[in-house]
Amino acid sequence: MDIKEEAIAALKLSDHRIMMSYPPVPDRASVLVPLMVKDGELHTLMTQRSKKLRKSASAVCFPGGKRDPTDREDVDTALREAQEEIGLPPADVKVVSMLAPLWSEQSKLLVRPVVGFIEDSFCPSPNPDEVSAVFTVPLRFFTSSQHHTAMSSGQWKGKVHSFYFEDPDSGRQYHIWGLTAFIAVHVASIALGKKPEFDFDLNFDHPIKLHQNWMEMNRKVNTVSKL
Repeated sequence: MDIKEEAIAALKLSDHRIMMSYPPVPDRASVLVPLMVKDGELHTLMTQRSKKLRKSASAVCFPGGKRDPTDREDVDTALREAQEEIGLPPADVKVVSMLAPLWSEQSKLLVRPVVGFIEDSFCPSPNPDEVSAVFTVPLRFFTSSQHHTAMSSGQWKGKVHSFYFEDPDSGRQYHIWGLTAFIAVHVASIALGKKPEFDFDLNFDHPIKLHQNWMEMNRKVNTVSKL
């Protein structure tokens, strides 16, 4: 198998759509993690939010947002938001996996990562009201300790991961951290079949722990929503 086929096979094994016993949550969101083969290796496409936005202005993230009443499932949310933000047609995305949802302390949302492949020929058309930049990062960047730092979180168990990436095409430097960095490391580790060179708050040898972690996160969500 080539690197794309190997990544798809690994990501499918990590698909968590089978877990249907989730308790209700106040608000849900989805992000699309667009993967592609570029220059012979796996990359992911990322965006920088517009300075015009009231929340998380200029933050680096994956295309995505809150679930709309018209969305049938989390995949619909991720694909709709990606089309609205960067002009990515849903038909051009091959969805291969949905990872376990994660609680975002910053936005007070339960976020579901949706992983899909796109062609490297895709030319983004960013919506200037939402996105100020679109760029790609090699997945290996998120398993290397070279540009990685981490600090303890006072809001949630575990560490906050942080990377500084310099885009070779534009020369701009981007700060990738928090939930976005966690998702990027998680996806990179699965797709490349390589554990990070640093401590990461996820037990790859026992996937069922993801469900248990989700239940604990959901308990926190429900507690917050009642305050």
